[in-house]
Amino acid sequence: MIKNKISTGVLSFGMSGQVFHLPFLKKHEGFGLHAVTERTKKNAQLQYEGIKSYDSVEALIHDDELELIVVNTPNNTHFEFAMQALHAGKHVLIEKPFTVTSFEAKALFNEAKNQNLYVLPYQNRRYDSDFLSVKEVLNSGKLGKPIEVHFRFDRYKVEPSHKIFKEDTRPGGGVLYDLGSHLIDGALSLFGIPQKWTKTYGKFRPDTKVDDYAQVHLSYADGLQVFITTSLLVADPGPAFVIHGTRGSYQKIRTNVQENQLLSGLNLEDPLFGVEASKDKGVLTVINENDENIQEKLSATTSSYLQVLEDVYQTIRYGKPYPVTEAQIIQQLEILEKKRSI
Repeated sequence: MIKNKISTGVLSFGMSGQVFHLPFLKKHEGFGLHAVTERTKKNAQLQYEGIKSYDSVEALIHDDELELIVVNTPNNTHFEFAMQALHAGKHVLIEKPFTVTSFEAKALFNEAKNQNLYVLPYQNRRYDSDFLSVKEVLNSGKLGKPIEVHFRFDRYKVEPSHKIFKEDTRPGGGVLYDLGSHLIDGALSLFGIPQKWTKTYGKFRPDTKVDDYAQVHLSYADGLQVFITTSLLVADPGPAFVIHGTRGSYQKIRTNVQENQLLSGLNLEDPLFGVEASKDKGVLTVINENDENIQEKLSATTSSYLQVLEDVYQTIRYGKPYPVTEAQIIQQLEILEKKRSI
């Protein structure tokens, strides 16, 4: 039993709070789930006995018992609420996109350093089983030197989302900020900062106000080319991860296993949580020394977003370097925010 728990408040009890944050905060022994904001309906106590429910973000932020604030509000509010939390002496964990602009992100990082606090990005997709399988194959060296990489995150949603901040013209809207931020983070975590990049947007749904298609092309000094694509009009998704190297190729579909399980109500204690179905194995194809084509199906390791909280705990309590770096977040936002290529 951990005695020195991190007392935590979550700014919203919407879908992200109910699915991605509170269950894991309750599960991890290093955190004390203390408070949540519920502006209208007061449902949190039905699931989490004893939790405080605040009517406003500002009231929660100024709760003296809190040490960590989770900012999971609309994209365009991240900077304002995170800065308020830092000024109130709290550590901050911010959902993607970290902020809308790199200027805002730099301001938060600087303020956190000035206050001797941590402001940390919540990039949970680094702990998806499908992404972890890609990381494992790359680390194994079986592909040789990576030459060409394709990452995709696709859905089919003709009708606008009920989450208006994703669909209107306020800063931080559109599919690139929404799904694309996951893909860009994944690429930066695996391959580092690119030498240059280009970007293309598209609007194809009826009367859409924001991009529903986007592609980013990252070029690296060693010749590696990474293509990031996201669309809301893909009825039959293909592989979400394709890597071609000097010795072979790897393909993997996106399983989204944890999100689907959480939405279905599967308990974190269930032994099947984070386990992919056997039919969803990745396909590794290599050419051996006899010039033979050898194909192998690989199972992904069990995954859990609980690891994000473990990273947060280790950073706040012991000063361990956080896996998502300031440089990666700044680069991610510089790609997201600019309308023209560089």
